[in-house]
Amino acid sequence: MMGSGRRALGLLLAFSLAVALGLGSSAATPVYRIPDNCKRLECPSYTVVHSQADFEIRRYQSVLWMSTPPLNSTSYTDATGRGFSMLFSYIQGKNSKGAVIEMTAPVMVDVEPSTGPFCNSSFAVHLYMPKQYQQGKPPLSSEVIPTRLPVHRYAAVRRFGGFMNDSNIAPQVSLLRTSLKGSPWQASLAKTRGGGYTLAGYNSPFEYKNRVNEVLLWFD
Repeated sequence: MMGSGRRALGLLLAFSLAVALGLGSSAATPVYRIPDNCKRLECPSYTVVHSQADFEIRRYQSVLWMSTPPLNSTSYTDATGRGFSMLFSYIQGKNSKGAVIEMTAPVMVDVEPSTGPFCNSSFAVHLYMPKQYQQGKPPLSSEVIPTRLPVHRYAAVRRFGGFMNDSNIAPQVSLLRTSLKGSPWQASLAKTRGGGYTLAGYNSPFEYKNRVNEVLLWFD
């Protein structure tokens, strides 16, 4: 009986740890509501495994995106403008099939920050492919390439409003990292991507109200 009790206690502790790390199968109640644009555009799905006032932990499935090559720039605004122009041309028919592809959300940008004040950062811009292209081969292009993302299964996510620009992104990344200090995910995040992060924007430049932006830190 003593051995059985110890085994049961061990299983309970292991299960509790898995839930704390967001690795269990149950979903948490999201702290962020679905962006309005995801009610009319296709958006990739995810499961919220932990939520609190200032961040969520999400689990993602690997799906098909179209991606630019890494773009070097000192400016997020410059790089994403160039990258989105390439992706927009692609969905407007500048592809191997001349296919016009529906717009989706979000526009996602992987950022590898520079190591010095006058050095270029690296930006890769991604657009989610609609469901009709998820199982087959999408039209090809000389400018953008099909990519399965994310590379990692989990993301810590912080949401903020307004227009993303070169002055307000770094503070949001810093706030997310601060929120995660002392959390069950801090050690896993420390193993992943160094100083890199991902940005997600759900609105067009012509939408001024209720804008939704997110910063994501990935881990396994």
